[in-house]
Amino acid sequence: MKRPDFENIKSGAEFNNWYWLKEELVEICKRASLPIVGRKFELRDRIMFALDNKGKMKPLPKRKKTTSKFNWAKSELTLDTKITDNVSFGPNFRNFMKSQIGAKFQCHSDFMDWVKASKGKALEDAVKKWTELEKRKDDPNFKRKIANNNMYAQYTRDFLEDNQGKTLKDAKKYWLLKKQLPTEDGFVRYERSDLNLG
Repeated sequence: MKRPDFENIKSGAEFNNWYWLKEELVEICKRASLPIVGRKFELRDRIMFALDNKGKMKPLPKRKKTTSKFNWAKSELTLDTKITDNVSFGPNFRNFMKSQIGAKFQCHSDFMDWVKASKGKALEDAVKKWTELEKRKDDPNFKRKIANNNMYAQYTRDFLEDNQGKTLKDAKKYWLLKKQLPTEDGFVRYERSDLNLG
């Protein structure tokens, strides 16, 4: 069964049966005169609400107001720079962390969560925390938590764990096949039966 064009979808429930890229959701919001700001699942919920409530718009979630005016994009960052409530993980932040840690630095979600919860601490503390978090990789049983909205990463992990000897290329092949199929909630999850798709 092929995913229908958005114009032919009549309800939020029907829309929710299919996997959508964020770029597609943004484009749908533009065409439907809906706000395009927000995370992927906020856009999806906004579209579903509009489909089920003709002429109405789901209220935008209230963003927590920040008090700091520190410019994370343009200010020079040092080890003494204090983390503020408006911390941003853009190129300036990432380049600074790479200058301290090296090219291996990655801004993964558990590190970003720690930074967001560490207002008032210095970037020197952030460097130490990143190194501490990375040491967990030495534990063969350690698995980094995958965010709910990162379906591809979760699918890939589950596929490779269940199919010893298969590769990332294999996982991607079945992901591409699976994401074209309808689901109950718009989430693409690995199942052993996926191997029958190819």
